Amino acid sequence: MNKVYQRWVLSFLAALLILLMLCASTVYIVDPCLYFRMPKHWKPVFFNERYQAAGIIKHVPADTVLMGTSMVANTRASAAAEAFEGTAIRITIPDGRFSEFDQAVNLLFREQAPERLVFGIDLNILVRDDGGKTAAMPGYLYNRNPLDDLKYLLNKDALYYSAYVLLSNAQGNAQPIDDAFIWTDGTVWERYEALRMYERPRASSNILPQDTYLSAVDRNLAIMESWFQAHPSVEFDLFFSPYSILFWDKSIRQGDLDARFAALKRSCEVLTAYENVGLYGLLFDREFITDLDNYCDYVHHSGEAGRQVLEKIAFGNHRLTAENMNEALADWREFVVNYDYESLWDQAFWERWYKGHDEPPDWYEG
Repeated sequence: MNKVYQRWVLSFLAALLILLMLCASTVYIVDPCLYFRMPKHWKPVFFNERYQAAGIIKHVPADTVLMGTSMVANTRASAAAEAFEGTAIRITIPDGRFSEFDQAVNLLFREQAPERLVFGIDLNILVRDDGGKTAAMPGYLYNRNPLDDLKYLLNKDALYYSAYVLLSNAQGNAQPIDDAFIWTDGTVWERYEALRMYERPRASSNILPQDTYLSAVDRNLAIMESWFQAHPSVEFDLFFSPYSILFWDKSIRQGDLDARFAALKRSCEVLTAYENVGLYGLLFDREFITDLDNYCDYVHHSGEAGRQVLEKIAFGNHRLTAENMNEALADWREFVVNYDYESLWDQAFWERWYKGHDEPPDWYEG
């Protein structure tokens, strides 16, 4: 009886080992996350930024790296290549925390020697306390330890995506890398859509203190400072992502305008102190941010608008320095405080709105 049981256990373990080896071999060969190589016999299929950014960083060399949240997701790498006259890749981490970007940047400089990192500073992320939480980020794909690669090779999701990659190629649904993670399908970039999608908050009488966000900002700035200090020969072109004018309406109405400007001032003071950093205030570009045809909601702009952003940076437009930042911030504050927001909802908007609705938006107080 013991021998029968022993043979059964050994057979089970052997079968389990074979299954694990088949799983690991399939994931290694197909490599859906592009971790070991860019595929030669099929095209990549893009499905998760956090899991596939490491592979792109490791295996697609570039002079310029464009990095940011969903605010840069629709800006093609080819636009960066054209603006800065060289090769480029785009790395996006939607709703990314600075600790997550830190993992990507550290891997980038271990694997490559880019001339330039163009980084979109998403103000909503800058003022958010990171807290060191990076649970969504697969750290084993970004660290130096090869032993924990087993977490990738023996991963049921990686096995599923291996089949997904092969099936997508068979159906002709693979994408060129320039289209990776772009979410323009079905998205409408126009004034009406931006206004329709904006959930206008009711005006609050509660004004947040100016220092509300500063502790979080300081921690996030410290992460960026570590990049500049570790790589003094690299050019870092940072820009405040250009949210639409609706963002400022929201900030005023929810009572955090003073806190936002304090965060911007602290950031300008810190970032303009580095010789290898160029800081650009695209967030203050009046013509750009008031043209709601650039947007699909109150913050996200189109890929074409993103191309314009890169061109402005390449030409040095809206550069902030230690000498001009205070004037720029004061001028912008005066502009957004005195802007006629009510005029955004003009007759053309309401005529279109009531073609599809019987009632005004929930926020409407008229």
